[in-house]
Amino acid sequence: MIGRVWTQIKRRVFVSGAVSLGARFHIGMFSYVSSAGGLVIGNDVYVGKFCSIQVNGRIGDGVLIANNVGIVGRRDHDMRALGVSIRRAPWIGNTPSLATDARNHVEIGPDVWIGYGAAVLSGITIGRGAIIAAGAVVTENVAPYDIVSGNPARAVGRRFTEAQIAAHEAALGAAS
Repeated sequence: MIGRVWTQIKRRVFVSGAVSLGARFHIGMFSYVSSAGGLVIGNDVYVGKFCSIQVNGRIGDGVLIANNVGIVGRRDHDMRALGVSIRRAPWIGNTPSLATDARNHVEIGPDVWIGYGAAVLSGITIGRGAIIAAGAVVTENVAPYDIVSGNPARAVGRRFTEAQIAAHEAALGAAS
């Protein structure tokens, strides 16, 4: 009973805007999830502590997001506005054109693991089953089942062989 109430309190305090949550969503303490234009979060998604997820897009089923991860827009402030400080410049929360700009969209496929302290910038797609290493800065698309690391993040390996991917996906399909 107390656990269920605490889960509802966290969702109301730490999730805002146009966010749709799937079943079995977990959000760690002091994490914040919001979207100006729409963010759909799948089933069985885990968000660790101290994360900031402030984008439009989609996060697939079974995604694991470690502590201190940032998934943020790279074009959510109009840095070219004349006559106003950057602090007062138009931003995604009050400018419909920025809120609907496809470059402020993130697509994270199912079964993705985003490691501690990683930063994922908007305008990219992370493919199914990929792994983002701790501390990586993702500025470009990540292929399915790739393991990426570094700043900027680059592929450093594959999670599985092609045969293992087929077996893994078959097992996940059977579990659904």
